[in-house]
Amino acid sequence: MRAEYDFRGGVRGKHYRAMQAGYTITIHEADGTTVVKDVIPKEGAVILEPDVRAYFPDSESVNRTLRCLIPLLPKKLKTKAKKA
Repeated sequence: MRAEYDFRGGVRGKHYRAMQAGYTITIHEADGTTVVKDVIPKEGAVILEPDVRAYFPDSESVNRTLRCLIPLLPKKLKTKAKKA
């Protein structure tokens, strides 16, 4: 970041909820054309809050921790298969 950037009035996480829902990027090319890309989080994507993210630098650390917690959870009730 450049020294002249001033973030004193910034709000952390201001667009967080909107980003979870997906967003659109518009790219204006030098030749005058425009490219529009819709970005939607992948199915199953998990978004960590900033305070939690400080403890988990990567996916492996999150998965390792969750695997340790799984035995502490109550067992899932088996559901009956739905009839067609």
